[in-house]
Amino acid sequence: MTEEEKNQNQTPEAEFAQAAADETAADAESEQPEQVAEAATPEDRIVELETELASVNDRMLRLMAETENIRRRSAREREDTLRYAASGLAKDLLNVADNLHRALAAVPDELRSGDEAAKNFVVGVEMTEKELLSAFEKHAIQQILPLGEKFDYEKHQAMFELENTGEPAGTVVEMMQPGYIMHERLLRPAMVGVAKGKPDKSPDDIEHVDTTA
Repeated sequence: MTEEEKNQNQTPEAEFAQAAADETAADAESEQPEQVAEAATPEDRIVELETELASVNDRMLRLMAETENIRRRSAREREDTLRYAASGLAKDLLNVADNLHRALAAVPDELRSGDEAAKNFVVGVEMTEKELLSAFEKHAIQQILPLGEKFDYEKHQAMFELENTGEPAGTVVEMMQPGYIMHERLLRPAMVGVAKGKPDKSPDDIEHVDTTA
């Protein structure tokens, strides 16, 4: 049977299937050159790898920087904890220092020059206060004694203002209670009285102090 006779004997469905197969084969042959043309070149692959490497390096640098910041912050917090470890105990001992100072201030001169027992008692209290203040200094705790200084909101607490003191307005002229500072941290402000400006001065020339604290 010849090729022509075979084609004549094919049903319409067979002819349609054959035509579709021939079209698919033709499309595959036409797309093959384009796919080959679109294949990545070695230079393109190098650029792609370099981009990926740069991205990985950037992420690594960011991670290293973040780790270093955490390390420094932890070291700073640990240092502060060690520096101010005694601050709680120190605050509790401030009242002891105040009471010792008040006790010595209340001793009359007659008692200081009286019999040996009285003098020895006063000397003992003085030595106790001195030892306590010396222990404070070993832990970087310093007294704030601001008499004659300009009022400082960060270290002083104004309790009242006084007129006609002969001192410039805003000067500390009385101290009811000394303050204490440990390193750079305030444990307690000094309680003070502050000189008030003269009434004939203009409001702009007077430094008003908040005494409500």
